[in-house]
Amino acid sequence: MSDSTPLELPAGFVALVGQPNVGKSTLMNAVLGVKVAIATSKPQTTRNRILGVQTLSGKGQLCFVDTPGIHQGPKRLNRVMNEVALQSLREVDVVCHMVDAAALAGWQRRTGQQGLPPEERYVIERLSQAEVPALLVLNKIDQIKDKNLLLPMIDALTERTDYAAVVPLSALTGEQLDAFVETVLEHLPHQGLLFPEDMLTDQAERFLAAEFVREQVMLQTRKEIPYSVAVEVEHFNEDEQRDLLEISAVIHVERDSQKGIIIGQGGQRIKAIGQAARAELERFFGRQVFLETFVRVEPQWSEKSRHLHRFGYE
Repeated sequence: MSDSTPLELPAGFVALVGQPNVGKSTLMNAVLGVKVAIATSKPQTTRNRILGVQTLSGKGQLCFVDTPGIHQGPKRLNRVMNEVALQSLREVDVVCHMVDAAALAGWQRRTGQQGLPPEERYVIERLSQAEVPALLVLNKIDQIKDKNLLLPMIDALTERTDYAAVVPLSALTGEQLDAFVETVLEHLPHQGLLFPEDMLTDQAERFLAAEFVREQVMLQTRKEIPYSVAVEVEHFNEDEQRDLLEISAVIHVERDSQKGIIIGQGGQRIKAIGQAARAELERFFGRQVFLETFVRVEPQWSEKSRHLHRFGYE
């Protein structure tokens, strides 16, 4: 048998799908070794399809598609996010169904059941649309002391659908991360690399800047505020002489009361959001950043198609 050539390496698109807050963005960032998708402990952090590319020299290329959490919600934005996630099932080579093993174990313990909650059954029903290999990824196993609890979960999940493989892991600690990568590579088609070897993401710099600001809003506010926020970068300029990025970002909310919460007493919260976002931007872009942030009220933007389109959600 002849030696493998680059044209024979496994390469393809891999959709990360599942309920909100199961760790899809954290897993993608962990495999890439670079943060290209924001991640918080709040559900529905990811609103867009985000591509992350990891090229493993001599082994292949993983093109991850991080998707919004599949969920049932009342707003037009919720429906748009679901459609983004479901559309990915028709455009990839492998689907990774991610499940929060710690949350599932907690639900089974509280209810005394060995089955699945309605939200997980809803995801599995949607996954039936996929016509490519599906991998079951049980995340957050670092939070489960008794690993014997994993077996009933796997039985309950595999009873409802066929998976090409099952991989328990922890995206946060890196446990079983190498096994996950190897398993995905085994199920990708062998072909030439789909993207340049040094490419990490296809997202525009403006989008990434807006996401880093939105991440800090989610981290530093509570209740309904994070879900009523959209961030728009109005100005993005590279000053090559000073090696400086100048960015102006507008935080859109739906009510005056939300604007007041984000600004905070004496402007303290908006200042903290800007400082933390600037640190993330400087880490990612590798240069000094001058960041201005403003807050504007855009009533019911999450229900209006023109605003969803304007903010990049539709």
